[in-house]
Amino acid sequence: MPADLAVLGLGHLGLPAARTATAAGIGTIGYDPDARAVAELNAGRPPAGTGLSAAEVRRMLSAGFRATSDPAVLEKVRTALICAPTPPGEDRAPGMGAVRAAVLTLGERLRPRTTVVVESTVRPGDTEGYVAPLLEKASGLRAGRDFHLACAPSRLDPGNRTHGYANTPRVIGGLTPACTEAAAALYGRLTEKVVRARGVREAEMTAVLETNYRHVNIALVNEMAVLCHDLGVDLWDVIRCAETKPFGFQAFRPGPGVGGHGAPVDPALLDRGERTPGYPLRLVEAAQEANARMPRYVAQRAAALLNEYGKSARGARVLLLGVTYKADLADQAGSPAPEIALRLLEMGAQIGYHDPHVPQWQVAGRPVPRADSLYESAAAADLTLLLQHHRVYDLQSLSAKAQLLLDTRGAGPSGAAHRL
Repeated sequence: MPADLAVLGLGHLGLPAARTATAAGIGTIGYDPDARAVAELNAGRPPAGTGLSAAEVRRMLSAGFRATSDPAVLEKVRTALICAPTPPGEDRAPGMGAVRAAVLTLGERLRPRTTVVVESTVRPGDTEGYVAPLLEKASGLRAGRDFHLACAPSRLDPGNRTHGYANTPRVIGGLTPACTEAAAALYGRLTEKVVRARGVREAEMTAVLETNYRHVNIALVNEMAVLCHDLGVDLWDVIRCAETKPFGFQAFRPGPGVGGHGAPVDPALLDRGERTPGYPLRLVEAAQEANARMPRYVAQRAAALLNEYGKSARGARVLLLGVTYKADLADQAGSPAPEIALRLLEMGAQIGYHDPHVPQWQVAGRPVPRADSLYESAAAADLTLLLQHHRVYDLQSLSAKAQLLLDTRGAGPSGAAHRL
């Protein structure tokens, strides 16, 4: 099958896109500069954090998909998706190094009438103000005139068995109306519903609103968790009652921190020094602070629980269950587990971990012992601390084996463990 679509970046964004396109009968090639990762992928072994199984990758390969680190393949495609990672930097702004490299690689081989779509997480204004100039300089072509350029921010929820790439509506905004329609023609084959934004910045800002909505609401319920614990109120029962309201309420649940690839975005990070917005999103800043406090709070709760049962955190054996950011995935992006582990180590605790998806784990450059036998390790630990509720964890059985069990996810039945 000749390649018509190129997906640049074969991580948690690019590989699901390539899989969906291949399943739709679109000739798809995947480009990634990491030759080793490409070789693993072509051998049927997906990288961690993509949510794809080896069987799914093998089916992609059988349907004609191939990955490569040779940029020459980009010369013949008519559509290209920029799916390079943008991990947040120290200022929480998306790191654009991988996007820049992908855009320049594509730009040097860009042909007229090609459609380029940015799926990578970018700041509002970056598709037009950052990606377009790089493509134009590298190719000698004009965005919106010689080639189409649009943004379709990712809406992936890794591990979600109900909403996947194909049945989640996609928002698309182009540099021009023709750019929007060119991108919509592609996504009309990949998803059940395409939502056209007024322009490219509206599409980019949609992702900002969705991400900030998640973080602000998680921050609210995290602060409620601390308040309810101090007042002796069962927050989990409060949430159970509140979510029966058929309007005006959506249930969020607390946890040890907020992980994932999408970081909350403040307007101060939106422009590249061109102007300073006059109205900062104070709720977003407050939410970031509230969520950032949770790992410290969890470590303090662990120490207080040990003390309540006559044990000191110093010298205590603490078993951490689940160190990934999301249940039943290997992705550790933004997981609060390393900070919680480090704070416990600073208290003098001896930590071990168990996670079926993470064969090796380090904290501050030091390897953490992995528990081979879950129940024996829980029985031997002074405190078992559930950070992520993978399906393999039976909280009822664990509570019977563990000396002390602190459930930060409210995953077990009431009374089975101490809850956040």
